[in-house]
Amino acid sequence: MNGRIPIAALLLLACGGAAAQATSSSSGQAYPAKPVRIVVGFTPGGGNDVISRLAATKLTASMGRQFVVENRPGAAGSIGAEIVAKSPPDGYTLFLAGVASHAINPSMQKNLPYDPVRDFDPICLMATAPVLMAVHPSLPAGTVKQFITFAKARPGQINYASNGIGSSAQLATELFKSMTGTHLVHVPYKGITSATTDLLSGQVQVMFNAAASLLPHTRAGRMRALGVGALKRIPAIPDVPTLSESGVPGYQSGSWYGFVAPAGTPHAIIERLSRETAAAVKSPDISEKLAAEANIVVGSTPQEFAAHIKDELARISKVIQAAGITMK
Repeated sequence: MNGRIPIAALLLLACGGAAAQATSSSSGQAYPAKPVRIVVGFTPGGGNDVISRLAATKLTASMGRQFVVENRPGAAGSIGAEIVAKSPPDGYTLFLAGVASHAINPSMQKNLPYDPVRDFDPICLMATAPVLMAVHPSLPAGTVKQFITFAKARPGQINYASNGIGSSAQLATELFKSMTGTHLVHVPYKGITSATTDLLSGQVQVMFNAAASLLPHTRAGRMRALGVGALKRIPAIPDVPTLSESGVPGYQSGSWYGFVAPAGTPHAIIERLSRETAAAVKSPDISEKLAAEANIVVGSTPQEFAAHIKDELARISKVIQAAGITMK
């Protein structure tokens, strides 16, 4: 023999090697081989950050590698989303997606540097956070129906607070306005803290925001909780009715949290991350913590999360267009 390997043999070796590599990748056994970065598009301490760190701790324990949260705040989550959208699709860079990055921003910004559907592979919707409708105690309205009657009799005389133009708080209120025929005046603030302060002082009369941020004040009697933006009552506040059952049928609004990866991430990695993440948020210690803050634990499949994102895009876009909300 002349020492040369026949072409057929070379092809067989190449195909065999590729098959072996594919089997290893598809089984997910080699993943993760190094730490995994979770990019959060907001500052530490908020709901996005908290749920990411809770999940990261569980994933570190269950998958044997560090899952590290990296805060990259700015542009309502868009900066972090762009970073992840342009990262290698290898499962080592994830993003905490939410209503801002994947529904509000795409509906309001024409030149967004990423596409919420095309540029990401959904992993798992971890939880939702329905809004709570709260009013200043001086307002003569103890129920949602009473508030609607009061507001309709005073068009343009009731101010509502939000943490900015295009915020989920504004969109929740605009949805309420469109479904009830009320005329409330928007007072945007630079942050939820200042908005809450003015509601407490009576400078504004009503606010729709994540229940967790308002519950300490409603429980102390400094605000009055009228309704929650979920279709079912929340166990953490069972005495607060849903807006849907209180005269606004079908009303639903709030924030949500879920992991996504850059588009093209191997299917086996997505599936494993989805299973592990769902198990993490459904574990007793994490689910109890989330429920105590009036969140609803989900733990979805990638397919369910993909459908949720598309539904939210359609819902949010409709609210923004109807209200004529634009970025200034």
